[in-house]
Amino acid sequence: MLPSTMDKSEFVAAFGRVFEHSPWIAGRTWDSGLDRRHDSLPGLYQAFGEVIRSATRDEQLSLLRAHPELAAREADAENLTAHSRGEQRGAGLDRCRPDEFTEFRHLNEAYRQKFGFPFIIAVKGLDRRRILARFRSRLQNDPETEFEEALDQVIRIGYFRLEQLLPEHRDRP
Repeated sequence: MLPSTMDKSEFVAAFGRVFEHSPWIAGRTWDSGLDRRHDSLPGLYQAFGEVIRSATRDEQLSLLRAHPELAAREADAENLTAHSRGEQRGAGLDRCRPDEFTEFRHLNEAYRQKFGFPFIIAVKGLDRRRILARFRSRLQNDPETEFEEALDQVIRIGYFRLEQLLPEHRDRP
């Protein structure tokens, strides 16, 4: 079924899990009005991004805080969505060496203390070493720069998730 032909409940059921524990994004995207442009991956991706960018600062912060920490052994399995579990596994974060787990734990703590939300990165195509390097680098950002980078990463993660949900609609106008 094409996104533009779905009613709101169908659309939220299909796309409400694209962004971590934030089905309100799918609801608002539907509310903004869908047409055949939104039946393509680029069109739907753009619509989701516009909803996130136009959300209030508190809503954006809530979205960022809904994300899990990376490579956290003690992460509550109920809070780690299937998407996040698969993405972290795909980047090898479930197979970190003990020293890597320790570094992730320290970086997660320092990052959350500095910025007030977990470190967020679209891990597709990255390995543990590259993720750790970006983690260390982004920890040096000022809060506003990092807030914007984290939102960009959330939107990028959404693209990869939409790509899995809409493979047959990638190139549709």
